[in-house]
Amino acid sequence: MTDTTSRAAASTSRAPAPKPVRGPWLTNRRRRLLTGLALVTPALAVVTVFFIVPLIMTFWMSLHDWPLLGEHRFIGLDNYRRAFKDSEWLHAIRFTLEYTLIITPVLLIVALALAFLVHRGGRAARVFQSVFFLPVVIGFAAAAYLWLYLAQPGLGPLSDLAAKLGIAGRDTNWFATATSGLLLVCLMVVWKVAGMQMVLLLSGLQSIPVEVNEAALIDGAGPWKTFRYVTVPLLRPTLALVLVFSVAGSLLAFDQFYIMTSGGPSNGTITAVYQIYRTSFINFELGYGAALSAMLMVVLAAVSALQMLLLRKTDN
Repeated sequence: MTDTTSRAAASTSRAPAPKPVRGPWLTNRRRRLLTGLALVTPALAVVTVFFIVPLIMTFWMSLHDWPLLGEHRFIGLDNYRRAFKDSEWLHAIRFTLEYTLIITPVLLIVALALAFLVHRGGRAARVFQSVFFLPVVIGFAAAAYLWLYLAQPGLGPLSDLAAKLGIAGRDTNWFATATSGLLLVCLMVVWKVAGMQMVLLLSGLQSIPVEVNEAALIDGAGPWKTFRYVTVPLLRPTLALVLVFSVAGSLLAFDQFYIMTSGGPSNGTITAVYQIYRTSFINFELGYGAALSAMLMVVLAAVSALQMLLLRKTDN
């Protein structure tokens, strides 16, 4: 009896363990994962081909002496060292910063005023909103050519208007000096871009509860204090977004100066992107142009990081 029991126990111990019961391979979780990957793959392919690969290629070219024709050779960081000693590049950076410091507050003030004007409501609010937004749909090149015609001495309406106001003569060349050329470009940019910033700021104003402003007025706060201590803090995320967009667009300014001033007079209105264009496609120094592009991209990345910092502080 004992032997039989021991033999049965031994045979039982030698028996293979039962296989765990497995569910279907394509579970709901895996199905959702595969569906998400399938939906993301086209966008990922586009980003890889048109952004990641050119970005890597730009950095690789910046480390070489890369002429348009002929052999390229590795020179390390010489292009970056050259950039810090290049007077034309430093002048372009300085002019770009000056343009950014001028156009950014002007755009913000004009867009904020238009947003408040439209936000007040009324039957004509939607009409004015559409009118202010119309220049946004025009391309920068088309807008630049339009203002180039308007400012033509002796022909354009701006010359006639300036003559009637006594500002300048009818035959005044607005592009004869860098100051007047920059002023005209700034006017064109404000006319072209203020409508977009107005829409962004208007969306921020509309998200502020009406009860908050009414409570401030009941507590005795005037319009200025209500704007300063109630509207601006609640509008801070939108303001940060608008400012970062404006600064990034100003640092990348090219079309308006290329068409309206052609960098003149005496290369006085050459922006950073304009200088990169001249270096790469006029002087055919592709390696050096790639190095300048990489340096400008670092500046834009710093601006984006500043945007995230401002938004994070606002959320806290």
